[in-house]
Amino acid sequence: MLPTILDLTSLRAAYRQGMTPLDLVEAVIERRAASKDPAIFITSTPDEQLRAAAGDLMARAPTANSLPLWGVPFAVKDNIDVAGLPTTAACPAFAYKPTADATVVARLKAAGAIVIGKTNLDQFATGLNGTRSPHGAPRSVFDASYISGGSSSGSSVAVASGLATFALGTDTAGSGRVPAALNNLVGIKPTPGLLSNSGVVPACRSVDCVTIFAGTVGDGVAIRKVAEGFDPTDPFSRAPEWASLPVNGLRVGILEGVEREFFGDGEVERLYDLAIERARALGVTIVPFDYAPFREAAALLYEGPWVAERLAAVEDFLATNADDFDPTVRKIIEGAKGKTAVDAFNGRYRLEELRRRTQAEWKEVDVLLLPTAPTTYTVADMIADPIILNGRLGRYTNFVNLLDCAAIAIPAGFGNNGLPAGVTLVAPAFTDDALAPLADALHRAAASGMGVDRHASISEASRVGPVEDGFVPIVVVGAHLTGMPLNHQLTGPGGRLLKSCRTAGDYRLFALPGTVPPKPGLIREPGFDGPGLEVEVWMMPPDAFGHFVQNIPGPLGVGKVLLDDGSTVSGFLCEMYAVEFARDITHLGGWRAYANTLA
Repeated sequence: MLPTILDLTSLRAAYRQGMTPLDLVEAVIERRAASKDPAIFITSTPDEQLRAAAGDLMARAPTANSLPLWGVPFAVKDNIDVAGLPTTAACPAFAYKPTADATVVARLKAAGAIVIGKTNLDQFATGLNGTRSPHGAPRSVFDASYISGGSSSGSSVAVASGLATFALGTDTAGSGRVPAALNNLVGIKPTPGLLSNSGVVPACRSVDCVTIFAGTVGDGVAIRKVAEGFDPTDPFSRAPEWASLPVNGLRVGILEGVEREFFGDGEVERLYDLAIERARALGVTIVPFDYAPFREAAALLYEGPWVAERLAAVEDFLATNADDFDPTVRKIIEGAKGKTAVDAFNGRYRLEELRRRTQAEWKEVDVLLLPTAPTTYTVADMIADPIILNGRLGRYTNFVNLLDCAAIAIPAGFGNNGLPAGVTLVAPAFTDDALAPLADALHRAAASGMGVDRHASISEASRVGPVEDGFVPIVVVGAHLTGMPLNHQLTGPGGRLLKSCRTAGDYRLFALPGTVPPKPGLIREPGFDGPGLEVEVWMMPPDAFGHFVQNIPGPLGVGKVLLDDGSTVSGFLCEMYAVEFARDITHLGGWRAYANTLA
């Protein structure tokens, strides 16, 4: 039986145990029909199209988990193109039917993922609350009287309610983070330009980002890595220049004094303080910093000339279809009509002044730990005061893209009112990978589950290990596993365990005769549909890795091993001749289980 939240680890395990993508889409169809929130989707992928997509995948890649996202269901915000499904941006009069997928959607489909529908949003991605849509307001999965957050409202609720493993959103001012906080999810907000915006209806083209909602940081990062990549068709796409963060002595900046603003929400403030203490317990150095220049930069997004970018995106349509706009969205976008080129340049000058001031703060801290949203509101309250209350939601999110930062939003627990809150880690451009280990550790420490399932456990397989500069990963399958006779050959020279996981399903494992200590032989057999095998990924210093590989005795060697998350890592493999008379132990699931039979 599938769990409530369809995280990657659970889904892959179900596929290893015999479930098929056809079975999965039937479950999704059933869950979608049973959903109590009618506002999640603008367009659902028709049932027969879902079944056809699953069948096509099984014909293209018949082996379970043989693609990075094999049979993984995902939802797409309806300002991102999916071939054959209308793109509306929550404005029916704007609708068109694309013949090609957005670049990010095409990459995810190629990796085996299956689109289950186009999700609701604040019209033209203008809002952080989720109520500005003619299709209704998706609701918090914990209390239907409360907002889901926006503008990526339907995407967050689709994942949090267990309809999809992940969903794509977009983020200009916080739309990929605020809905994550309000629905107990992870929101991956990449460095601007890391994911292509080709095939995305723009809000503010110069700072828009495609984002990912997921149950865990590990899932979100794995999906981001499939979707990312330079795209020459997007003029704002960038090749990554990866940046690191200190492994030891990481300095985490926190709010203090007048910059701590929760608009009277003591529960969110309490949960923020608890997140700070969890970070401290993880060994980081807590450093209060001056948020003022970041806050002033955040104000430029709506109060400065950047609102003119929203007008530029829909200017022609607005001129002919003004009455088709949500009244609040129209008011915001039409507010740009008075902006001048002089305003634009003055805004740019102001942003650079504030950037210089923030650089002084970045000299004192490596990462910022901020509330994702300082509070939340009921749908009724938001509709009654749509601009002031929406603006409060972006107090700690609006600056991030303007200042070219990466961010990961994570759950921070639940208040006594039963509603979740979140925190966000923010760091300079291209620290996306470097942020992930701390984000993952904080999410685990919060023990708040995933989405609507407050008690869900986060699997060890999805753990995000430290990014080790210069260390080399290697997959071990036998006597080098933790606790096994040769593990000292990894730990002795300073190797560190990154994670325990499994291979893809097309590997076999054999007990090699006459080896001392006993050793296995791992081979890949394309077309074989097995359970995947228990392995560990270790990180080794470069010099130690070279020495280690030189001393591997035949018939073993090092080659590329495909893991069940779709990544390939160097690891132990065996020459085919050596397994001809060896005992096949694949059915046991790994060498450790076999060793236990010898004890």
